[in-house]
Amino acid sequence: MATEAQIIKSKRSLIKPKYSTRKVRRCWRCGRKHGYMRKFDLCRICFRELANKGEMPGIKKSSW
Repeated sequence: MATEAQIIKSKRSLIKPKYSTRKVRRCWRCGRKHGYMRKFDLCRICFRELANKGEMPGIKKSSW
């Protein structure tokens, strides 16, 4: 989990960084920056937890 300082720093950079590649998008639940899905604003781990609990409408586990 990200530290408080890292989360605050990334929120500051969302305002208008000098270069667009410096934006750090983080999961709103845990603050993780890797494995982030923009569509859901979550990391892959939190996405899976919420989807398995059924707390995300329209998402269901696939099997084939």
